[in-house]
Amino acid sequence: MSRAKHNSRTRQTLMAALDACLLRGWLARLSYHCGLHGKLGVSSYELQMQQHGRLPASLLLAFASDFHAGPTTHPELFKTLVDHLDAIGPDVILLGGDYTSSSPEHIDVLCEHLAQCRAPLGTYAVLGNHDLWAGDEYIRLRLSEIGVQVLVNEGVPLPSPFDSVSICGIDDPWTGEADVPKTFSNAGPVRIFLTHSPDGLLFLDKERFDVGFAGHTHGGQIALRNGTPIIHAGGPLSRSYAWGRFDVPGNGPLLVSRGIGCSSIPVRINADPEIIVCTLLA
Repeated sequence: MSRAKHNSRTRQTLMAALDACLLRGWLARLSYHCGLHGKLGVSSYELQMQQHGRLPASLLLAFASDFHAGPTTHPELFKTLVDHLDAIGPDVILLGGDYTSSSPEHIDVLCEHLAQCRAPLGTYAVLGNHDLWAGDEYIRLRLSEIGVQVLVNEGVPLPSPFDSVSICGIDDPWTGEADVPKTFSNAGPVRIFLTHSPDGLLFLDKERFDVGFAGHTHGGQIALRNGTPIIHAGGPLSRSYAWGRFDVPGNGPLLVSRGIGCSSIPVRINADPEIIVCTLLA
């Protein structure tokens, strides 16, 4: 059963019709081999963490989001993702939601690949709107089976000696029940904010973070040559926080990823998939 808001019967019917039109992934396979999934790249950032306490050593974070396993995304892209993560060797892996586009069972093929990734300080995830629409119970189960800790309005410390750092992950801002006070209630001095959508900023109130990560926007998925999105994802902040680094007053930067997979149609134009790598400097 889906616990998601805005999951009308009309939306469900349209999604079922769209899946049928995608021919069980055949169109995604053709799109991928024609180069229309884009080329997976890495966007790198460095941040100094002195304001709320120094770290015992620099901390390397890798963030990936919006996988959309299913008929819109060719699974070979997930193998490329794992190869990149192996080469990066992050201390922490962060996952930003939308693991599937429709059926929750589509996450199985993604988990086959993600199970090969092991970060020494753990892998942490939040859920996206598509996960809640599909039914997140199975998605959470499969992620936990491969060692991913799914955070739903929860903050958890990293293992020692980085236990001053908390990963604070909220439920999807609009289709879920985002509870920021609960999420940050036991947060340590260094706070990493994990939200599927940039709209998570609207729920922060007086809580603060040192660096935040979001996806959802796909960078438009179809954009102009300069990266300006032609299509905008739902949500009031998706247009102004389409992709890249955004310095948030009173907080650290929010890093918004273009994501990995394709939603609705198996095509990316001028909006290549990306992994965000962020080094928190000691």
